[in-house]
Amino acid sequence: MQNKAVVVGALGVIGRYIVEKLIKERDWRVVGLSRRKEPDGPSYRHIAVDLLDVEDTKRKLAELTEVTHVFYAAFQAFAGNASNFAANIGPNRDMLVNSVTAIDRSASHLERVVLVTGTKYYGVHLGPLKTPMRETDPRHLPPNYYFDQIDWLTAYQHGKRWDWVELRPQTLCGFSPGTPMSILPAIAVYAAISKELGLPLRFPGKPAAYDTIYQVTESEHFANAAFWAATEERCRNQAFNITNGDYFRWRNVWPKIAEVFEMPIADPQTICLTQQMADKGSLWEEITAKYKLKRVPYTDLVAWPFADYVFGAGWDVMSDVTKSRLYGFHDVVDSEAMFVRLLRRFRGERIIP
Repeated sequence: MQNKAVVVGALGVIGRYIVEKLIKERDWRVVGLSRRKEPDGPSYRHIAVDLLDVEDTKRKLAELTEVTHVFYAAFQAFAGNASNFAANIGPNRDMLVNSVTAIDRSASHLERVVLVTGTKYYGVHLGPLKTPMRETDPRHLPPNYYFDQIDWLTAYQHGKRWDWVELRPQTLCGFSPGTPMSILPAIAVYAAISKELGLPLRFPGKPAAYDTIYQVTESEHFANAAFWAATEERCRNQAFNITNGDYFRWRNVWPKIAEVFEMPIADPQTICLTQQMADKGSLWEEITAKYKLKRVPYTDLVAWPFADYVFGAGWDVMSDVTKSRLYGFHDVVDSEAMFVRLLRRFRGERIIP
C-alpha cells in the first residue's frame, strides 16, 4: 500500500525539510498543513488551515482518509525571552490535539504519529543541567508544553491501532522564509550587516557561551531521522534525541564562519541582538538592492530572540544520541563543516551577499 503522510507545520524549518525528504521517496504522497498557502506539486498537496480553529480543522482534514503517517512539527510563537517558552502551553497543545484528533477520525489506516519536541524537554532553556541529556532523565518542574503534548498523545493513543514516536532535536540549522526559527540565518544576516558596516565579526553572545560545549541539528539530517522514526518498527512509542551527533565550541567555529564572509574576527562583545538589530531593516533593504539578493522581508529572515537564546547558553548543551544509534539511526553530520557549507549555500543562493 502506498504511504500517505501529513506534515503539520509544513512550511517551517523542520516541516519543509521533511516534505522535501518524503517527496523524493518512492511510494509516498504528502499533504502539508500550515496557516499560509503554498502551491501543490506532483506528489504534494497543501492545505491552508487554522489548527486553533476546531471546526476549520475538522472540515478541512475530514477528507484525509488514506493517511498512514503524521509528522507533527507545528509551533505557535510566543512573546518574551526563551525562559518563558514553556508558558505557551494552550496553543501548542491544542494544535496537536485538533490535528491528530481530526486525522484519527478520518484515517482508518493511520500507522504512526511522529511528534517533534526538543531539548527544552530537559530544561536546557532554564540554565545549567545534567549532561549528557538522556531520554530517561526526569522532567524539570513544569510548565512546559512539550510535557502536555506527549502526555496527551500517549493517553489518546492508548488502545488505538497506531503508535507514536517523539523526537527531540537541538537548535535546527536550515532556512525557511517566514518561519525564521533557525540559527543559520541569524548568523548570516548578522555577519552580512557587520561586514557592510565595516566591522569585524564579533561573537555577540555571553562570554561563557563562547567556550562551553554546544550542539546543533541540521534540518536535512533531522528529516532523515524523522523518516527513519516513521518507518522503523522498533521505534514504537519511544522518544529519541536527534542531533548532528557531535559537539563543538563557538570559539572554534567562529573563525571558520568569518572566513566564509572574508571578515576579520575580534573578541566577543555581548549585545542583545533583539535590540541592536531592531533598526536594521532599512539597511537590509539597501544591502538587498546593492547586491541583488532575493527579496525576503527582514522580519521573515531572522528570529533575533531565538539567536539571543542560543548565544546566551553559558552552560554545556549535550544530548546523548546512543539510543537512536542502538535503534538503527547512524547518520552523523560534522557541525563545523556544516556551518561553512550552509553559509556558503546562503551566499550562493543570493539570500545574503
